[in-house]
Amino acid sequence: MSRPRVYVTRRLPQPALDIIRPIADFTLWDREDVPPSRQVLLREVTQVDGLLSLLTDRIDGEVMDAAPRLRVVSNFAVGFDNIDIPAATQRRIVVTNTPEVLTETVADFAFCLMLAAARRLVEGDRYARDGKWKTWEPLLLAGQDMYRATLGLIGLGRIGSAVARRAKGFEMRVMYYDPFRREDLEQSLQIEYRPFTDVLRQADFISVHVPLSEQTRHLIGRDQFSMMKPTAVFVNTSRGPVVDQQALAEALAARRIFAAGIDVFEREPVPTDDPLLAQGNAIVAPHIASASIPTRIRMATLAAENLVAVLQGKRPPNPVNPEVLKG
Repeated sequence: MSRPRVYVTRRLPQPALDIIRPIADFTLWDREDVPPSRQVLLREVTQVDGLLSLLTDRIDGEVMDAAPRLRVVSNFAVGFDNIDIPAATQRRIVVTNTPEVLTETVADFAFCLMLAAARRLVEGDRYARDGKWKTWEPLLLAGQDMYRATLGLIGLGRIGSAVARRAKGFEMRVMYYDPFRREDLEQSLQIEYRPFTDVLRQADFISVHVPLSEQTRHLIGRDQFSMMKPTAVFVNTSRGPVVDQQALAEALAARRIFAAGIDVFEREPVPTDDPLLAQGNAIVAPHIASASIPTRIRMATLAAENLVAVLQGKRPPNPVNPEVLKG
């Protein structure tokens, strides 16, 4: 019996490849600087049984139809908005993701962005390196305090909850908005549920933790930024299109909000002429919230375990469309 064939759309940590190698023959896209093009992806999947993809790969019906043997798409990410889930389900293709393993690392980074933006850390670094620092000044690069400030969370899933836990150390008042109220977490985390607009108006720090969907696309735009305090610090580590990026740039330029820390964008990588990059009060990170070495290894190995489980006829640890497994 021939071994399954797999296409891996990016170089992975070695432990993940060691999980795949005994089970399947695989082809690996070996460039680090760019993902495989659409043409390459369509060509490479024609004879595969499994696909290990990244969020940079658009896996839609066209790709699935080009891969008549495809049984599983294992996504190296928590989100799966890059995959057409209904199309996969219709074709009896199992889709998996990598939740939970990156929760604490992303929550760390969200807090990192909040602190760095509030205290103007990147501006200070540039100021010192550019030779502008001449003397100590009372208001030089003065920022905002996090201690005992109000944190507003948009979304209270795993990562939002982990951010709330970290806020305890700063004695922050934490409020949240989520379509699904979590009274159990309100008690255990000592946080308050508030309507969406109340969170925007009252919070000193606003951190976004929602999945991308048609309901959340441009959830934060001009109207929402206009509700925020002029001293507010805004952070997004969820998905770029959740925020109207042009509106964010305008809010920062007009000082309608104090600062922002952004890890995800409507277009990635961000075009060098994007107005957001011109704002000195924005910290811009290249989608690295989960990029600790241990976490990326755990993500890769979980993606490999999901892939291999389906190829072996077993239930994967993290199915996105489990109804396919019932057939």
